[in-house]
Amino acid sequence: MDAAPHTPSLPPRDVRVTAPLDGPGLLEEELPVKATVAALAAADVETGLSAASYGPQGPLISNDEVARFVHRPEGRLRGVAGADLSKPVAALREQLRRAVEELGFVALTNVPWLWQLPPTDRLYYPLYAACVDLGIPFCTQVGHTGPLRPAETGRPIPYIDQVALDFPELTIVCGHFGYPWTTEMIAVADKHAGVPIDTSAYTARRCPPELVEYLRGQGRRKVLFGSNYPMITPGQALEHLPELHLDEEVTELFLSANARSVFRLDDHS
Repeated sequence: MDAAPHTPSLPPRDVRVTAPLDGPGLLEEELPVKATVAALAAADVETGLSAASYGPQGPLISNDEVARFVHRPEGRLRGVAGADLSKPVAALREQLRRAVEELGFVALTNVPWLWQLPPTDRLYYPLYAACVDLGIPFCTQVGHTGPLRPAETGRPIPYIDQVALDFPELTIVCGHFGYPWTTEMIAVADKHAGVPIDTSAYTARRCPPELVEYLRGQGRRKVLFGSNYPMITPGQALEHLPELHLDEEVTELFLSANARSVFRLDDHS
């Protein structure tokens, strides 16, 4: 990897970054690669993840667009695939497998509220099996929605719990930590070895006390830092990190080691 300089007080870290946008209608034009790299460097972030997004009306950001985006900045970015649930065979063959095997993407993502289909819907299940076969995690959104859409699809219980029971070998990265069902999300993460949580869309200051307590204790290997860039830059997300009073080991796990393990980033360097 092309590591950015870092201070001794903070380890080099991997951040879950979505770019050029994370959801419909948030940006009117593509974000320049140099702006993304500059945002990573400003926060001393070594590697970012850039996600595709597909909805019922088609691609918001296609896998090919993400591939062009992430292949330019010399290894600073990794791609996360999207898939069109309305075309399940093409989603499996032409989108997911091609993205991983040909484009080098490191995960699959889906935003359930875009489809108004919970993660237990049958259309997801072939993709879950393929993720296990390909050795990649599935990333999803948990918790309420920012846009004015029903939040039901983001409930950790029963949906994430059931998927984890049906696919015990699948790693399910749960973004936005499930607010207002954070306690449920922690319970599901604690129950299932393959269910980590990421903090994207929230700054360190806004992390709820129960999540911080979990991160400091038995969840130290289950929580990953994320920013939800460009709506929140990595620098903004980390600005108040010292207020969480994390020890050195937890800080390194939260900012780097957990993400490296989940996304197998060292395998893809």
